[in-house]
Amino acid sequence: MVWFKGLKWVKDSIKTDIDYVVYGKPSEFGGQVNIVHPDFEPFERFKVQKGNYIQAMYNTTEKMKKANILSKSILSLQRFIVEKCTQTTISESLPAFIIQKLKLLTLKETYLHIHFPSDFEKLKQAQFRIKFEELFYIQLQLIYQKIAIKRKVSGLEFKKNDVLLKEFYKTFLPFTLTNVQIRVVGEIRKDVLSKQQMNRLIQGDVGSGKTLVAFMAMLMAIDNGYQTCLMAPTEILAKQHFNTLLEFTEGLGLNMQVLTGSTKKSKRNILHQQLSSGEIHLLIGTHALIEDEVIFKNLGLCVIDEQHRFGVSQRAKLWKKNIHPPHVLVMTATPIPRTLAMTLYGDLDVSAIDELPPGRKPIKTIHYYDSKRSLLFGFLREQIKLGRQIYIVYPLISESEKMDYKDLEDGYEAISRAFPIPEYQISVVHGKMKAEDKEFSMKMFVEGKAQIMVATTVIEVGVNVPNASVMVIESAERFGLSQLHQLRGRVGRGAEQSFCILMSSYKLSEEGRVRLETMVRTTDGFEIAEVDLKLRGPGDMDGTKQSGMPFTLKMANLAKDAVILELARNVASHIIENDSELAKEENQLLKRHIDGLKKKQLLWSEIS
Repeated sequence: MVWFKGLKWVKDSIKTDIDYVVYGKPSEFGGQVNIVHPDFEPFERFKVQKGNYIQAMYNTTEKMKKANILSKSILSLQRFIVEKCTQTTISESLPAFIIQKLKLLTLKETYLHIHFPSDFEKLKQAQFRIKFEELFYIQLQLIYQKIAIKRKVSGLEFKKNDVLLKEFYKTFLPFTLTNVQIRVVGEIRKDVLSKQQMNRLIQGDVGSGKTLVAFMAMLMAIDNGYQTCLMAPTEILAKQHFNTLLEFTEGLGLNMQVLTGSTKKSKRNILHQQLSSGEIHLLIGTHALIEDEVIFKNLGLCVIDEQHRFGVSQRAKLWKKNIHPPHVLVMTATPIPRTLAMTLYGDLDVSAIDELPPGRKPIKTIHYYDSKRSLLFGFLREQIKLGRQIYIVYPLISESEKMDYKDLEDGYEAISRAFPIPEYQISVVHGKMKAEDKEFSMKMFVEGKAQIMVATTVIEVGVNVPNASVMVIESAERFGLSQLHQLRGRVGRGAEQSFCILMSSYKLSEEGRVRLETMVRTTDGFEIAEVDLKLRGPGDMDGTKQSGMPFTLKMANLAKDAVILELARNVASHIIENDSELAKEENQLLKRHIDGLKKKQLLWSEIS
């Protein structure tokens, strides 16, 4: 045992010929195991007070330690509180029928055994009770809210008027729909014909055909005399959606326009006028769509792409662009693990497009260490000879003293030497460039005038070049799994075999190694999302940090407690199925709890 201060107190406190119980974190120094600044107490006192050998440890800050508030101090305080609590009546927070059915500990027993368990089995039961209750009330609230909103908010009534939809299907459909796309279109159709407001989330990997499905939903709205809009997080992505759909809308005689932050004032004025008069059928844009002066005549459907990039308040503004709330379709190319989807979007209907369109080949992913750079350049030359184009992505624009990662400026010089002009053309894109310079570089690559694009992650979303077949990611260990998967999705959009090459240094953390191994092993976005959740936890995956998370978890862990979450959702669903308004006497406790939560939390179905 090692102390660096307070030695007089230690010397006076420890007596010889007495057994002590020591608490602390063992470490090794000089070949010896030691515990720095441990807590200790005589074994005889420990035996009398605890009655068992399972001891709770409470984290303390440096400030607390200076005030002599240690884990042992908190333990004494907890013992006093628990003893007082267990001598009195504690009101239950769950109905008796749930406690009996699931054989849960009572709340009084839970408080006792979470701090002072008589054995490990009792500790496990106490932890289960707390985790279940946390997850159960989240699920109950989501399911209750979903039904309440459908009861309260009637949807715009669409009828089976399919003139434009049928014409698009027969004449303009670029490829045969997959079975999954057909199913999701059917789910949307059922929603909009139900006289209830649609709130549906579509999940699907990059290139899975979400935009096509969303466009068919838009045609359902336009066929019924309503306007539609599509909001994207970046100008690049908004313009890409516009260019992708232009061929279809022109062929169908529809007026589609694009509105972004860079749209000139003279053009904006015309757009605002045409929108409020109903001349514009479909408006695609960025955050500019939620500005107060953007007024629709009769907005019937909102589509939000990469929805996690927008804040809650931003989505809420778009939702209120019509007197009668429009139908809402939100899309994400960042697959969400099932446990997270059930929790974050439990009050939305969720559709997953997990099947690639016909003709697409899975992307081959390879991991190279930096020493294989000459091999990489040889492979890139072969691909360019075949007429293919290449992305090379860097985590940094310029060299950093703090981080030992490849940077774009240094990389561009090396690539320029390996691929000299005039035989090769290289375009450069990064976030600090002027908009017009960025646009010019993008255009060069899109039109095939440049064989290589050197970029930062600004191309993570929004660049669609079917001829680009190779994605090289430098310092790949620097990126998270979700970002790596998004970047890989920039290739594989044509019929040719595509490749993703992950370059890294030999110095890899264990987590970095797992990320790269996962990318090489699978292209399944949902499997990648599950690994990502286990590695970093739920994090801020729903993009609500600016407005507060919709819930907090004290003990439950979405990455580890999927089984408990499933049970909690099943119990909550069964209760709501049998009593949708929680009006029965046995459910009054649940109703009071839900009403209390509603005042504190914001739910997705109200804003998205």
